[in-house]
Amino acid sequence: MSRYQPPLTLTTKILALIAEISEQIGQLSAVSDSQQTPQLRRSNRIRTIQASLAIENNTLSIKQVTAVLAGQRVLGLPREIQEVRNAFTAYEAMPHWKPGSRADLLRAHELLMHGLIDDCGRFRQAGVGIYRGEQLVHMAPPPSRVAHLMDDLLAWLGASDWHPLIISCVFHYEFEFIHPFADGNGRMGRLWQTLILSQWRPVLAYLPVEAVIREQQDAYYAALSAADQLAESTPFVEFMLKALSLALAEAARSEPQTDQVTDQVTDQVARLLLALNGGGPLKVNELMVEVGLAHKATFRANYLKPALVAGLIEMTDPDSPKSPAQRYRLTAHGKASIPSRPA
Repeated sequence: MSRYQPPLTLTTKILALIAEISEQIGQLSAVSDSQQTPQLRRSNRIRTIQASLAIENNTLSIKQVTAVLAGQRVLGLPREIQEVRNAFTAYEAMPHWKPGSRADLLRAHELLMHGLIDDCGRFRQAGVGIYRGEQLVHMAPPPSRVAHLMDDLLAWLGASDWHPLIISCVFHYEFEFIHPFADGNGRMGRLWQTLILSQWRPVLAYLPVEAVIREQQDAYYAALSAADQLAESTPFVEFMLKALSLALAEAARSEPQTDQVTDQVTDQVARLLLALNGGGPLKVNELMVEVGLAHKATFRANYLKPALVAGLIEMTDPDSPKSPAQRYRLTAHGKASIPSRPA
C-alpha cells in the first residue's frame, strides 16, 4: 500500500460532477456497444490526437491528421507528421498497458516521442521550468527526485480506493507537477488519464475530451496554476471533471440516432410522448420535469432528438430552433405511436 496520498479537498462541485458524469456514462454506454461503429471510434481517436497535439502547438488540421493516418502525402512539417503517427501508435497500444506500471509508462513515452527527442522512454536528467510566454509558471522538481516521485505516484495509483474519476484527474495533475520527461509531458498526462478512465469504463477509451481541453486551453493552464498555488489538485480536478462532462454531452449528441426510434419506440421516447399527450406544447425544462430527468444533454440525446428525427414531435417555432420560447408538441404520427400503457 502506498504511503503517499496526493493532497485533495473534496468539494460539492466535485461530487456533483461525479454524479452527473456517472449518469452520462450510463446513457452513453446503453447505446455505444451497438451503435459506436469502428468508423466512429476512429473518427473520435483522430479528434483526440489532433486536439492533444494542437495543445502542444502542432498545426495540422483534422483533415490533415486523417490523411497522414491514411498514408497520404501531407504538406506539413516532418516533426508534426511524426507526432501524429506516434500518437496514433501510442493510443492504439493503450489497451495493453497497466496504469500503475512504470515500464508501461516509459514504453508509452517511447512510442509517443519516437524520433522527436533523444531520451524518449527515459525520465529527464535535467531541471525544467514551464513558461507561458516570458513568465515562469512552474519549476518542476529536480531530476534527482523524479524517479522516486513517479514511483510513489504510480504506487498510489495502483492502490488507491478513490473514485476512478477522481483518481484519473489527480494523477493527471500530479504527473504534470512532476514533469518527469524532457518533453511530451502534456500529451502523456492526457493519454494516461484516458488509460485510467478506459479501464474503468471502456466507452471512455474513445472519448475526445482533449478536444474540449483544446477549446478551453487557457482555462486548462489556469487550473494547473491554481492547483500549484493551492498546493493541492482540487482546482484542476474540478476543471477536468467539467471537461469530461462536456465531452460526454457532445458524444451523446453525436451518437447515431437512426436506430433509436423503430416501429416500437424506445422507453425514453415513449415517456416523452406520454408527457406531451393531452396537454399543450411544453418547453425543454418542462418536459425534463415531466420525464424526471435532470441532465439536459442526456435528455436532448436520448429523448428529444430521437423523437424529432422520427417525426413523433415537432417544434412550435421551427424557424428559430434555439429560441428561448421554443416548445414541442406531438405530431399526428406521435399521437398514433403513444403506447397503450406507460413505458
